[in-house]
Amino acid sequence: MRPRNSESFDAAVYARRRASHTGPQRETKMQVRKGNERGQADFGWLKSAHTFSFGGYHDPRHMGFGVLRVINDDRVAPRGGFPTHPHRDMEIISYVVEGELGHRDTLGNGSVIRPGEVQRMSAGTGIAHSEENPSPDRPVRFLQIWIEPAARGRAPGYEQRAFELDPEAPIRLVVSPDGQDGSLEIGQDARIYRVLFATAGEARHTLAPQRAGYFQVVRGSFTLNGQALAEGDGAALPEGGLLTVVAEGAAEALLFDLPEVRRG
Repeated sequence: MRPRNSESFDAAVYARRRASHTGPQRETKMQVRKGNERGQADFGWLKSAHTFSFGGYHDPRHMGFGVLRVINDDRVAPRGGFPTHPHRDMEIISYVVEGELGHRDTLGNGSVIRPGEVQRMSAGTGIAHSEENPSPDRPVRFLQIWIEPAARGRAPGYEQRAFELDPEAPIRLVVSPDGQDGSLEIGQDARIYRVLFATAGEARHTLAPQRAGYFQVVRGSFTLNGQALAEGDGAALPEGGLLTVVAEGAAEALLFDLPEVRRG
């Protein structure tokens, strides 16, 4: 691996700078963020698109969405990677789209994450880890997600799990506060759903009252409540309501079900 230095951006730096259920059957409002409007970073070995402010990209209009602090769409070149670096007091989720991502940490975990698998690392009181692309000839693409925990100073932890494609249930819970339905467990009242269609199709999901959502397109294209969204686009959903998700073909996204986002 040929590691490169990357800027540390844990919860302290940032501070300085439910499952689907019945609710009101009305479509929720949304605020679209186009993929080409995201912050960009290019270090040669790493190309990254930042939905929210991160590292050298700072935009006071996009500092996160409630407890959702980071969605980085990372592409790492063969044999490239992040050297060992520390985190604390953050729930960090890695979602591999293409290729393989190697992981090692100070808890003694060593693994390779592949498409269809999700990794959760709870930094808690402190953890250090490295990430690498072990392939000599294939890049890896993955989304790194940071969610602020409900409480600081918890013990660090790690989980990794594969989630099979179910054509009958394209919206699948993969992260939750209670491990519901075999999902990975985090220390925050937030849920992440994988939205995965092998072919064109439609599904619905309801955000409860006093909840917010964020829909991030990973691949392909969707129509969300009548709004066309392409790869890289995101949609902030500041209030509860019905989501009608239409995939135009094979397509993939992540849906975040979050505590209400308070403004002001």
